[in-house]
Amino acid sequence: MTSPRSLGPPSLPIHSPTRHYDSWDCMLPGPPSRNNFGSADISPSGLLAFPSGSSVSIIDSRSMQLITSIPMPPPSTTTSSLSPFVTSVRWTPLPLRRDLLTTEPSTSHLHLAAADRQGRIALLDFRLKSPTIWFDTSDYKFGVQDLCWVRSGPDSYFIAAIHGASALSLYSVTTGRCVWKYDASPEYLSCIRFDPFDSRHFCVIGLKGFLLSVQVLGEKENDVVIKELRIGTDCTELQKLERDAAAGSSSPASAIFPLYNAKFSFSPQWRHILFVTFPRELVVFDLQYEAALFSTSLPRGCGKFLDVLPDPNSELLYCPHLDGRLSTWRRKGGEQVHIMSAMEELLPSIGTSVPSPSVLAVVICQSDFILQNVGKLCSDVPHSPDAHSEAAIDTPFDYCDESRHVSSTNLISISDDGKVWNWLVTAEGAEDTQKDGAGVSMSKVPASDSNTDHTCSSTSGGRPPSDLSKLDLSFKISLVGQLQLLSSAVTMLAVPSPSLVATIARGGNDPAVAVPLVALGTQSGTIDVIDVSANSVASSFSVHNSVVRGLRWLGNSRLVSFSYSQVNEKSGGFINRLVVTCLRSGFNRTFRVLQKPERAPIRALRASSSGRYLLILFRDAPVEVWAMTKTPIMLRSLALPFTVLEWTLPTVPRPVKERTTMTPDTVSSSTKASLSDSKAPEGNQDETSESFAFALVNGALGVFEVNGRRIRDFRPKWPSSSFVSSDGLITAMAYRLPHVVMGDRSGNIRWWDVTTGHSSSFNTHREGIRRIKFSPVVPGDHSRGRIAVLFYDNTFSVFDLDSQDPLANSILQHQFPGTLVSELDWLPLRTDRKDPLVLCIAGADSSFRLVEIIVNGKKHGYGPKTVKERFRPVPICSPMLLPTPHALALRMILQLGVKPSWLNMRPQLVSGVSAAGGDLRSHMMDLPPVGDSVVPEMLLKVLEPYRIEGCILDDARAKLYSKLVHKGSALRFAFAAAIFGEWSEAFFWLQLPSALSHLMNMLANKSPQRGRSSASNVDLDEISMLNRISSKGKSMPRTGKKESFGQGHLMAMAFKEEDLWESASERITWHEKLDGEEDIQNRVHELVSVGNLEAAVSILLSTSPESSYFYANALRAVALSSAVSRSLLELAVKVVAANMVRSDRSLSGTHLLCAVGRYQEACSQLQDAGCWTDAATLAATHLKGSDYARVLLRWANHVFHSEHNIWRALILYVTAGALQEALAALRDLQQPDTAAMFIVACREIHSEFISNFENSDDESDSHALKKELVKLPGLDPANDDVIAVGEYYGQYQRKLVHLCMDSLPYSD
Repeated sequence: MTSPRSLGPPSLPIHSPTRHYDSWDCMLPGPPSRNNFGSADISPSGLLAFPSGSSVSIIDSRSMQLITSIPMPPPSTTTSSLSPFVTSVRWTPLPLRRDLLTTEPSTSHLHLAAADRQGRIALLDFRLKSPTIWFDTSDYKFGVQDLCWVRSGPDSYFIAAIHGASALSLYSVTTGRCVWKYDASPEYLSCIRFDPFDSRHFCVIGLKGFLLSVQVLGEKENDVVIKELRIGTDCTELQKLERDAAAGSSSPASAIFPLYNAKFSFSPQWRHILFVTFPRELVVFDLQYEAALFSTSLPRGCGKFLDVLPDPNSELLYCPHLDGRLSTWRRKGGEQVHIMSAMEELLPSIGTSVPSPSVLAVVICQSDFILQNVGKLCSDVPHSPDAHSEAAIDTPFDYCDESRHVSSTNLISISDDGKVWNWLVTAEGAEDTQKDGAGVSMSKVPASDSNTDHTCSSTSGGRPPSDLSKLDLSFKISLVGQLQLLSSAVTMLAVPSPSLVATIARGGNDPAVAVPLVALGTQSGTIDVIDVSANSVASSFSVHNSVVRGLRWLGNSRLVSFSYSQVNEKSGGFINRLVVTCLRSGFNRTFRVLQKPERAPIRALRASSSGRYLLILFRDAPVEVWAMTKTPIMLRSLALPFTVLEWTLPTVPRPVKERTTMTPDTVSSSTKASLSDSKAPEGNQDETSESFAFALVNGALGVFEVNGRRIRDFRPKWPSSSFVSSDGLITAMAYRLPHVVMGDRSGNIRWWDVTTGHSSSFNTHREGIRRIKFSPVVPGDHSRGRIAVLFYDNTFSVFDLDSQDPLANSILQHQFPGTLVSELDWLPLRTDRKDPLVLCIAGADSSFRLVEIIVNGKKHGYGPKTVKERFRPVPICSPMLLPTPHALALRMILQLGVKPSWLNMRPQLVSGVSAAGGDLRSHMMDLPPVGDSVVPEMLLKVLEPYRIEGCILDDARAKLYSKLVHKGSALRFAFAAAIFGEWSEAFFWLQLPSALSHLMNMLANKSPQRGRSSASNVDLDEISMLNRISSKGKSMPRTGKKESFGQGHLMAMAFKEEDLWESASERITWHEKLDGEEDIQNRVHELVSVGNLEAAVSILLSTSPESSYFYANALRAVALSSAVSRSLLELAVKVVAANMVRSDRSLSGTHLLCAVGRYQEACSQLQDAGCWTDAATLAATHLKGSDYARVLLRWANHVFHSEHNIWRALILYVTAGALQEALAALRDLQQPDTAAMFIVACREIHSEFISNFENSDDESDSHALKKELVKLPGLDPANDDVIAVGEYYGQYQRKLVHLCMDSLPYSD
């Protein structure tokens, strides 16, 4: 079904220029919707990305703060070109690059793939806030359903994308071009995921149960191998939806069927296992057997499945539902059967609007479970005498004191009301269950006295606790964090511009001050108050039940808003709702409440600068004037045909000698900023009166003055009669003494000085004018006539009326990039003429943005931002966001070991100098004999600004580091890798002590399997095999140590014989009910691999004579049954086996080799056939010592060179005794720091092993053997490769120091 494609040059440039808009840094996105297809992705370092309309929001999942928003640029630069909805986002799997000696520092670890409804795919750079690569998607015009990263080489990746309903494509990240295409018509492809056990493999699921398995073996089209499968599911509802949908639509599945989902996830514990959810069905599917192992339907009353999320640490499934609930499913012990155990609400009923918002996406935090594993192992390592009392600090990653705690998982849900919820799901066992010892808690890791390894729990190789199902668990969900973004589409925007006569809300004579707040009215009836200094929603008020149609500030702490609803179409009456909202108390007070509907709806509100007066404009009724006291009072009505009217804005205060100039700090703090020392405003009005200008339907102009209950004519000096236009109705106005500026529906702008009568006009040659806003002015400002104009086509311009030619000198912006402008106003925080001019813009895409206008003499335009640093209530502790050299410096410091006192030291600045002072080397632990000893001190100086700001590690991670820093280098290395989201490397360091101890035990002829394999192990194995047959092949009971170790992804790092054997044994029971002929062949193969020959013979003899496998099965049954005697059949069976291998795809020859004891050759044949795990399982069952190591070494070479999984390969190299090959692999990948730390960790573990070995009382250990073990094979200090690694690491350190000195600290 693949179709070749000739790769020609793309029609558009692939690499996007690095042009970007700094103003986008200050942007709040609108709420996500179903048009974003429920996409969300969280990186292993804890950065959450999800689409919000046409932009991508990035959030720190730990502090729940918005970091930035990146808008997708429009498809073209034309005026009508708008940015489409973003439909899919995926973080790059690339880690922090460390090859500083060959390349420049890269930000590739912060790249994000994003796709939209027009089929475009871009690679976004977090640093640049813009695309760096546009992929050539010219062959597709339909939207992208889903994205996935797939490895195609050691350092190269593809982007897999679902276009439209049924097209699948692979794009090269290097060239940006499509290299492979597939058409699955008439299927509806829904979801795409990569395999955590093999990053070259991914699967795609369709709504009708179609499953496509794809393996990428290289970078060419012919290197892509596919397999088409089918999962049985009920498609009755889908067929009905198809009939109702548009015929022949090629839109993505989520666009055609927004409430019909098919999702799946790979199991993090078991290879080849998929968890699939259809709308009302949960299926467990085995890719190896190509069959469903388990299927269940949802009970009545449960909403449809939205997604399926396997717990990384335990065998639990979390399934969000469309109705906003979350179900938890537990696996039944020994089977792939899952039972619903709990149902929780993801949308609390308290405080939610009606109708209730919808949950769009749920993700699992991957960063926490890695550190939980580190914390569990840390609690198991004996305390060091140097740790003092710091190790006794409780952390969220250490659960050893929780007797009932079993597991905890962080989930993040995203709802369409702009809220991001952080949930903690905990599982707790009953107290009596814990005491009886029926199962061991995942969180409680008892130390074993007989084990001398650094990480005694890691010897289990990551086996999940299968006895978890025996525990009587209770599940609890807790809300631990929330982030509020904009709640709905923005309809109104208001900024506070209190005049000097405005007073604070609670009375008194203190003047109101300008506050860094902006109020937004939304379509849902809520009012969101934005703190522009923090770029966040400070508060959200649910005020109206319908659209907010008008919004104004009353001073700086109260808001007045209105909405209306029509009673019925026949009578045409309206119910107007006016509300005053107090920001301090959050209380909403309605006023002007009438008993009956009115004939006319409210058209607009106009509040005076002081907040004392309010004008209410009706559609066809007199204007009402209200005094906004504690209880608003209507003063009078004005029965004039007004078209527009505006109150005067605050005027420029006259400078005085002792005037205090406001600093940026005082602007951001409403408690300190004050203009109380200013004199009365300019103009011919007294302190308590305020005026407003207006225009009538006939074009007449006027100015009224309001003083208490008295309203009188201002008596301005009128302009000439020619000023009044007969063809253009005035649609917008702005008023600040002495200037009145008007705009009409023909695009003309007129301004008039009410004190002198001077006037002027010009034509903008645009459509009608909707809004005119005066820019804020300060003493010494050279221009008081700068205005922002919003046109009816949702574009805007900025004009300077003091210039000779305002049109020629205008800052014309036909369109804000990618969106139209629905509302705008100036940010009124300008207190000095050097301060920038900032526009607040509400986009048609529901976003809120700040745009800085640069005015420098003759030059106008958009320029770099000079706004002060963003305020953060809590520091963002995300080392991944630091500049690459500084991030690498922190990584190195954590690896080498810094004393916890350096992290816990509170900043105390005196005259700008840190109170720490002194020799920074005193903060480091005893440095290892590798690299330059001066470098750590220089790196600590570089990191000092981050430490002072408290944004290196949060308290929980700092406490965890203080517990493990004295407990071995491997734990420190694992912690450093986990902090930067490199979980594969972290698991490598966690497994390294166990792997190296396994190697040393093998060299010392002290096999850890000695307890299971004694001199009489043949008889014991036969008895155990008979027991397994009688118990339907279930594996032996695990020890408490293995049950307690629940690190799911560590399953991929298993290397010990008992781990591989137990893993294979447990899978056997899942397939007992599969009776197909191919299934029987696979079951026999599994039984032979684990040495259960009796069960294999039983299955073979039950083959029907009509089966095509009858003779082959009979021959294998005879050979296997005679395996106990080892007769002269050996030679004949060997010949038959060789012939069968050449002609039989079922690997029957391998089984015959096992029957005659040729296990080494059988393993080689399995590896030749690509069955690497089966070969390792067979070797773990039957081979020992160097024979077993030989199998592992060949497997390691395959994993490294073919699967490109460096960390899995390193563990296999170490277990096989090939330490030199492991070192060479790290050097080939240009990771000098990891290679040096590998040597350090191995020497430390080896030294402790020798120390324990010398203290052993075993008399059989000869002195010669002890002398032989003193040298670590392949890592001798005199080894040339080891010396080269040390020198290379020193060069790396020096280059890193230079790069750190040249890089500016990252500032938010």
